[in-house]
Amino acid sequence: MSDSNPQSSGKSPGELQTKDRLDLIRHSVSHIMAQAVTRLFPGTKAAIGPSIENGFYYDFLFPKTADGKSPLTAEDLPVIEGEMKAIIDGRQDFVRVELSREEALRRFAAEEFKTELIKDLPAGEIITVYENRDPSGKTLWADLCRGPHVRNTREINSAAFKLMNIAGAYWRGDEKSPMLTRIYGTAWENPKDLKAYLAFLEEVEKRDHRRVGKDMDLYSIHEEAGAGLIYWHPNGGRMRVAIEDFWRKEHYRNGYEILYTPHIGKSWLWETSGHLGFYKGNMYSPMQIDEQDYIIKPMNCPFHIMIYKNKGRSYRDLPLRWAELGTVYRYERSGVLHGLLRVRGFTQDDAHIFCTPDQIEGEIREVLRFSLWIWQVFGFKDIKAYLATKPAESVGEEARWDQALESLRKAVTAEGLDYEIDEGGGAFYGPKIDLKIKDALGREWQMTTIQFDFNEPERFDMTFVDADGKQKRPYMVHRALLGSLERFFGVLIEHFGGAFPVWIAPEQIAVIPVAETFNGYAEKVAAELKARDLRVSAELSDGRLNAKIRDCQNRKIPYMLVVGQREADEGTVSVRFRDAKLRDGTPRPAEQLPPMTAADFAAYVLKKVESRDLEL
Repeated sequence: MSDSNPQSSGKSPGELQTKDRLDLIRHSVSHIMAQAVTRLFPGTKAAIGPSIENGFYYDFLFPKTADGKSPLTAEDLPVIEGEMKAIIDGRQDFVRVELSREEALRRFAAEEFKTELIKDLPAGEIITVYENRDPSGKTLWADLCRGPHVRNTREINSAAFKLMNIAGAYWRGDEKSPMLTRIYGTAWENPKDLKAYLAFLEEVEKRDHRRVGKDMDLYSIHEEAGAGLIYWHPNGGRMRVAIEDFWRKEHYRNGYEILYTPHIGKSWLWETSGHLGFYKGNMYSPMQIDEQDYIIKPMNCPFHIMIYKNKGRSYRDLPLRWAELGTVYRYERSGVLHGLLRVRGFTQDDAHIFCTPDQIEGEIREVLRFSLWIWQVFGFKDIKAYLATKPAESVGEEARWDQALESLRKAVTAEGLDYEIDEGGGAFYGPKIDLKIKDALGREWQMTTIQFDFNEPERFDMTFVDADGKQKRPYMVHRALLGSLERFFGVLIEHFGGAFPVWIAPEQIAVIPVAETFNGYAEKVAAELKARDLRVSAELSDGRLNAKIRDCQNRKIPYMLVVGQREADEGTVSVRFRDAKLRDGTPRPAEQLPPMTAADFAAYVLKKVESRDLEL
């Protein structure tokens, strides 16, 4: 075996870009954590420990306690951190060592996970180990690893990392393999960056859609009645109605027609489409109806195709733009279910466009324009496109894939969007455009998908009569704009932190009497505003005024109308804003509007609703 430069990247730390440098630090801290854990918990087996976005993790198999549980608890994390700091202060070198396969197997003979990894490496591949050596050159710990790492632990700031939490993880993600204990951590170049990241996490936690959704009474999930299924409460229902009404209105304006299709269909639909061959693992098992197999739908496209085939089509009929808010059901493992963001039943804002080959580029460009406009209405302006190419498992001729990808590329370029290539990320039936948005915290979410499909028109024998009188195949575009309403709501909640623009807020206005004496006037004002289709509540409880205001602020109600003797005498309302600041963080010019009549206030709010203003 031979020693070599620990920087297998060929760059010194000073030459590395910031991201590379952080990856280097995080990977190195992961090894230091493993060294600390195996010191503190003798007999622990180390598995793998990569750097990840914003941090690192390492998986371990701990010796079981008498009750069969892992000995590690969250209270142990500060102890492990202390041991890690001692290792860093020990100024250990990271030294890269090359081994033959036989040498590696001998060295890690007692480490079952490392042995499995070594055996899976291709024949002839160089196997490397990183040794942590003290200043005298003595090896204190070693790990099977490709690297690279920092040269010495002194390059790591011992005040710029933190262990975050513990989770379970199956070895190599296989449910049949041992359950390991995963320790997550974060590491940065300096304490200032660590502090900023921890503050960011605090903001993320405050905005967590599960927490905000509960506080605002938007929805619930009942595991005892079915995991991954959403129950929409009245407040969530109001928001859905506002958003769905807007969605339908704008689709009609943009040349779409709205469809409604069944929730189940015969299994031959998905056999014909190819989904049973490529997507079966995410579909529910068939049910028997009249001795035939039916499947609860995982997608809407076969149903839209059936409507297309209901009668003969001419080139004069095309393009056909059909949209549906269709509820579909897909099997997701319980371990990946996450609030609104990963569910088993969801409403997809689906659309399918059937067009001639000559129309395809224009249709894709129009879909892209429409999608970008919708996202900007909801306040998302930082949008990036990804062109997803042919996956390993796919159907169709190479030339058609190339033609389809070029059509998508031209549409993205024409709209002036930045884009990256997502190699192999396409659907089995064609390439696609994915739009990713950034929320208020700078997090990226994949939302809109525009998919080219030349497979299903062939499989379902779809045709149209062209101008030359000949039968030809239409082209088909699948498009989910918001993606799914459930996931979209999750992102929307976290983007706004529950402080929604007035046009989609579940409760737009609260009328608050200063004393019980003015309940009648508060009810009169509320009734007048409700008559103008505004979402209003009259806060008639016997609580104190300040407590009512705080409660309404916690419910994120945009406007609070305080009414007392003066307002009752003058026929006016005093208007308080929900927030003291604008969305960009600057102070609001005034904390409240001047006194006005209920009619004038209604006109003010309705103008905000009509324009879909993001500010109050």
